[in-house]
Amino acid sequence: MQRALLLYNPTAGRFSVEPFLKSAIRTLADSDWKVEALATQSGEHATSAARQAALEKFDAVFASGGDGTIGQAAAGLVGAETALGILPSGTANVLALEFGLPVFSWTRWWALKENARTLANAPVHAVDVGICNGQPFLLWAGMGLDAMTIHAIEPRIRVEKFFSFPEYFVTTVRNASQWSGVRLRLWADNVEVEGNFMVAVANNIRRYMGGYAVLSPEACMDDGEFDLWLLSGNNLGDALMRAYELWRGRHLHSDTARRIPFHTLRVVAETPFLVQTDGEPRPETRDALITIQPRALRMLVPPRALHLLSKI
Repeated sequence: MQRALLLYNPTAGRFSVEPFLKSAIRTLADSDWKVEALATQSGEHATSAARQAALEKFDAVFASGGDGTIGQAAAGLVGAETALGILPSGTANVLALEFGLPVFSWTRWWALKENARTLANAPVHAVDVGICNGQPFLLWAGMGLDAMTIHAIEPRIRVEKFFSFPEYFVTTVRNASQWSGVRLRLWADNVEVEGNFMVAVANNIRRYMGGYAVLSPEACMDDGEFDLWLLSGNNLGDALMRAYELWRGRHLHSDTARRIPFHTLRVVAETPFLVQTDGEPRPETRDALITIQPRALRMLVPPRALHLLSKI
């Protein structure tokens, strides 16, 4: 029998996931999993609980919450034999969209059970993990307008999550209308770039912008390489145009968007800039170092998501 810790964020999402956990646990038990459930008290608690599960040789940690909760659990499993499985139940569930997993809600109350069934016998594959100034991340590390918005809206109380997209949009527009971008100097491996940018984002997955945009259509989570995207602009009109281009996929052929693959990235500025990783606010800095730990996280990957991997 395999052992698993089910870490769930009781404040994640628009609705509480707690009444539906038993169905997921029973489904896993039917596939020979012995499951212990634990509510997270903070992001740090999620990371430390996942790390402790790895030390106790649990076979898997199932993380139920949004992208932030998943990233926090992943941070505790870097370099461990314990695998990460995701049971999405948050407000932002971009990795779930990437993996083709339905997201829990009151209209999809069955999603937790279905995802547990999908992952119960899913293959384990190793994926890359980014490290931004010592903070592990699984999806992205962003600097610029996206980080400003996340710093402005997080954390949120549950009632605010019913209006998550309007709030995100309005906050982004307000920030963009009062902001002229950030001047950065970047070294992506041997490529040096300096300029004024609306957004600079390093990504490990294909989707971005709440899952509404496919930023890097060819990205693989296990190839030892991330993409750096630099989006130019200095006013509200530029910000709206960049968002439209991302949504329509036109950034791939735009002069205002540049993609630079990298293994090591350093970003410096004369004035402090804000940072977000996996949709969570991080301390502002004048100097950010992003490195990659190749295939450092073991994940339960649903069969429909195997195309996201280069090494199968």
